[in-house]
Amino acid sequence: MNVLWLFAHPERRSLNAALKNDGVRTLTELGHQVRVHDLYAMKWDPVVQPCDYGHDPDERLLVSKVSRQAHAANRLSPDIRAEQQAVRWADTLIVQFPMWWFGMPAILKGWFDRIFVNGFAFGVADPVTGRTMRYGDGGLAGKRAMVLTTIGARESSFGPRGIHGELCEVLFGVHHGIFFYSGIEALPPLAVYGADRADEADFAAAAERLRQRLAELEELPGLPFRHENGGDYDADLVLRPHLAPGETGVSIHSRHQG
Repeated sequence: MNVLWLFAHPERRSLNAALKNDGVRTLTELGHQVRVHDLYAMKWDPVVQPCDYGHDPDERLLVSKVSRQAHAANRLSPDIRAEQQAVRWADTLIVQFPMWWFGMPAILKGWFDRIFVNGFAFGVADPVTGRTMRYGDGGLAGKRAMVLTTIGARESSFGPRGIHGELCEVLFGVHHGIFFYSGIEALPPLAVYGADRADEADFAAAAERLRQRLAELEELPGLPFRHENGGDYDADLVLRPHLAPGETGVSIHSRHQG
């Protein structure tokens, strides 16, 4: 299995870096091919700019349209093309970051903004029907991705009744809005809580959890999101009333609801 490990933490002596190093070693020992893209070490530029697309800066920048044209014409900037090639190579992405303000660091969000362009990750048409493929289909169908995140708070506060919200609902925008939208199967996340208070014993426990998860990565079932074209949604992309009746919110878009 080819694994692209996206790493977004600025400190090489951090808990995150130690987990990344242990995880990469584990995958390599299991016989997998691993490429690590350390965005801070790469000095990755997260800012979308006209030069990404060979676009005249004096002209209005319609990002979706212009990025699609640049992708089709092989006119994307070299750094974007290189990252897209790494995504094509990968069977699985490990997306690792500390949770800052209930999401990923800006450098990682900017990686997705610049790499997952129209015509590559989304906006891809079914060659038979002509329909745009998304939410279970898409430009990156057949790939899988797992979030590995560290969180300062205690685990209970990200539980079903925790004040911060249930973890998978907090990560819904990543799992459903980035991964699943572009066709990637989203795997259950792995979170390390109390990260800023972790001692050596806590690291050892977290590293062992990560090793166990990586050992079962190829067989791990994905999150059970409903496919857009699976019959569960009407023409307005609203969940049909007989499914999860009376329920609302992000959880209804998983098949275990209704």
